[in-house]
Amino acid sequence: MDKIIEYMLAEDEGFGDITSNAVVEKDKIVNASIISKDKGILAGIDIIREMFEEYGVEVTLCLREGVKISKNDLLISLRGDARTILLLERTALNLLMRMSGVATAADEYVEMVKDYDVRIAGTRKTSPGIAKFDKYALTIGGADTHRFCLDDMVLIKDNHIAVCGAPTDALLKAKENTSFSKKIEIEVETLEDAVECVKNNVDIVMLDNMSGNEVKEVIDELNNLGIRQNSLIEVSGGITKDNILDYVDYGVDIISIGALTHSSRSLNFTLRIE
Repeated sequence: MDKIIEYMLAEDEGFGDITSNAVVEKDKIVNASIISKDKGILAGIDIIREMFEEYGVEVTLCLREGVKISKNDLLISLRGDARTILLLERTALNLLMRMSGVATAADEYVEMVKDYDVRIAGTRKTSPGIAKFDKYALTIGGADTHRFCLDDMVLIKDNHIAVCGAPTDALLKAKENTSFSKKIEIEVETLEDAVECVKNNVDIVMLDNMSGNEVKEVIDELNNLGIRQNSLIEVSGGITKDNILDYVDYGVDIISIGALTHSSRSLNFTLRIE
């Protein structure tokens, strides 16, 4: 993450902040604050603190990671070289606003299902280069990260199945070629494939893009066959705040939502020099 932040800052700086160097007195010490212009969940404030401190700026945190914030809340106070603060300003704000937006979206979904035994999870539909920041923000918002990267778990998706020929073929090959230490999940789109994979004791079966009624049909059949306990049931695809309760009522274990990271709105913060 440190290397990614280093790249972000270098990308923004280019060959130098010619505006600040032209108009701001060298070695000018100023006080500054980051203030919320929005409401939601604060995420990434510890990362931003470390960023400023790394460049010699004195930092006072006013709010802690994961708290609910409102408009005009003071998030962090800064004291240091004016040119340095201006150099870090946009990168710090961009990262803090995005992470807080992801955490806020996660918190909203988690809050909706708090009375159910179900876990909200993200996906790997993150922005390239900042996946670790997105995943961290998900945890701040109370959601599960799902896989961080491809080596976390065997996740057999539609394109893997297209290569292998059938879901059960792919599953059995995975069982033959995977260490006992790694879980195996498979994505299915039909009742029949779900049942066959659960019969073969897949760790997690993902019901992909199924309606609430289709999910209920799968779970009812697994219960009728006495094999519901064999596997965790994950649902994904097309799940929104308008229909999420349809799925939790049927007893799924995991709801993964790509929109938490690919479509969440960044919160609005500003940095003000006093």
